[in-house]
Amino acid sequence: MNKKEISEIKKQYTQDRCPATRICGCYVDGEKNKKTEFKEAFLSLPEEEFFKYLNIFRKLMSGTIGKNLLNMEFPLAAEEEGGTQELLMKLKYSGLKDDGILEEFYDKIIASFSYTGNYLILLLHGTYDIPGKSSDNLEMFDSSDEIYEHIFCCLCPVNLSKPCLSYNAAENCFENHIQDWLVEMPMIGFLFPAFNDRSADVHSLLYYNQKPEVPAGDFVDSVLGCILPMTAGSQKETFQLLVEEALGEECSYDMVRTIHENLNEMLEEQKEEPVPLTLGKQEVKRLLEQSGVANERLEQFDACFEQTAGDDRAEFVASNVASTRKFEIKTPDVIIQVNPERTDLVETTVIDGRKCLVIELSEEVQVNGISVK
Repeated sequence: MNKKEISEIKKQYTQDRCPATRICGCYVDGEKNKKTEFKEAFLSLPEEEFFKYLNIFRKLMSGTIGKNLLNMEFPLAAEEEGGTQELLMKLKYSGLKDDGILEEFYDKIIASFSYTGNYLILLLHGTYDIPGKSSDNLEMFDSSDEIYEHIFCCLCPVNLSKPCLSYNAAENCFENHIQDWLVEMPMIGFLFPAFNDRSADVHSLLYYNQKPEVPAGDFVDSVLGCILPMTAGSQKETFQLLVEEALGEECSYDMVRTIHENLNEMLEEQKEEPVPLTLGKQEVKRLLEQSGVANERLEQFDACFEQTAGDDRAEFVASNVASTRKFEIKTPDVIIQVNPERTDLVETTVIDGRKCLVIELSEEVQVNGISVK
């Protein structure tokens, strides 16, 4: 799913449009015991609860694609009879009304999800009558070719509120506040099936992770049956190692700066596109070639890519590996941060036989907040 498709579904989950039909939940304690379960028609919820649940499910469609929002496809094995996709299809087609299917799904999550505290499993079923679009890309609400039936699932931590003093308006005094168990925003969750090309795609789903650098690998493997891609941090580390290995002795300051500038230029050109820019093996090779890497180094790149990335089909989300907010030069004793658009201010040179970084000082200079001449 791209930004436009995610936004289209997210916009439906408002008070006026809400396509949700049914909500179900299972509260699990820290010892993996089911404490309580519930199931209700979503639109019959009290107004205050309606909006709170709505905010939770909208959170599953918030974030950055390629970082905490991941498009994941089912491997062929997951789509076979008895595979993980089958249970998700049953949940969708049942409209969350089959108790047996719900219990099987809850049990699967509880058995695989590693979490030490209490949490709430929430499921939501919805149907979106997809409006057609005219040739000028305007929605035609009286024209529809498909109903997008889907389910959301999210796992929310349930934690005890902090002890504090509160004001009792009736008694006009301050007193100890009774601690409550509070449902927080989801840790992980997913939307199935994916909404690709404005249509249901049962071969993939949209996965959400609040903390993308802490992947819930057991949950993804056992419940979803999908292959978890590298985290954003792992992508950045792998890309940096790949550049070092591919360039070898040519990995100079000027070369790395040129790669940085070219990569940021690619991102700038693609910033209006709904799909994030990704770099596969050929795109990374082309980036190095455009940056002036010697042909003899490029001839060894394919083997270097497979060895470093682990798979020649690996891809990097460009925004995960680029440094768009800062350009950092680091030694054991000195760290220099430069505006990424003004890397030209720093150059390398040799002074009295020593390699040096030279920084052009054309404007006001401050040292520990003090302006110096």
